[in-house]
Amino acid sequence: MRALILSDIHGNLEALNAALAAAAPFDVLWNLGDIVGYGASPNEVIDLIRPAAQLNVRGNHDRVCCGLTSPLGFNPVARAAAMWTHDELTPDNFAWLRTVPQGPLQPEHAGVTLAHGSPLNEDQYILSMRDAWAPLQQMTTAITFFGHTHLQGGFSQKEHDWHELRPQYESRNEADTWTLSIPAGTRHLINPGSVGQPRDCDWRAAFAVYDTDSAEIIYHRVPYDLTAAQGRILMAGLPERLAARLREGR
Repeated sequence: MRALILSDIHGNLEALNAALAAAAPFDVLWNLGDIVGYGASPNEVIDLIRPAAQLNVRGNHDRVCCGLTSPLGFNPVARAAAMWTHDELTPDNFAWLRTVPQGPLQPEHAGVTLAHGSPLNEDQYILSMRDAWAPLQQMTTAITFFGHTHLQGGFSQKEHDWHELRPQYESRNEADTWTLSIPAGTRHLINPGSVGQPRDCDWRAAFAVYDTDSAEIIYHRVPYDLTAAQGRILMAGLPERLAARLREGR
């Protein structure tokens, strides 16, 4: 089985379309949350994800944009985008977003866990080995896929060996992949990266494919129509910073 794992699309339709095209063919799609927020195409993105994803986990921006929690904890730029998204969502998409379940979730027969932030706390960021230690110890599956940080990579542990994972790419402008083998007896926290709002100084859309037959995770980076995504943000009257940071990848 080939499972496509997406996270932190953040209303970026151009990046999502590029990721879906580059990932094909795949058997299932698992979405780790933050479908909306920041980007200017929330309805178009939801309209693509709803029929395509077999499992969706809610993110903190999803929760705020559909009114389940207050935006007051966000910084001013994120708050402005969340409030705009709240008003922009169609009634149907607004209602659907409110039904997206809190993680962690476990796909049937897959032997993996899906979370937005830490599997121990949906709002907790896993940024370092210190953050990863408790989740790796307490995970009920060998692999947990998580997002929230917008940083592609992850963490692994086997007995007393601990490693931080960061994909290494040859290019910053073309489509590229990096493959991680999953040895037996190893536990992994895997972040596919952000489709629509990367923060690892690489502007390209990020995602991952889990091949259960070969026991491999293939990290991907793919270029997309950045100018169009930026133009949508500016035309919507959203903060200019949201358009600028797409090029910076941070």
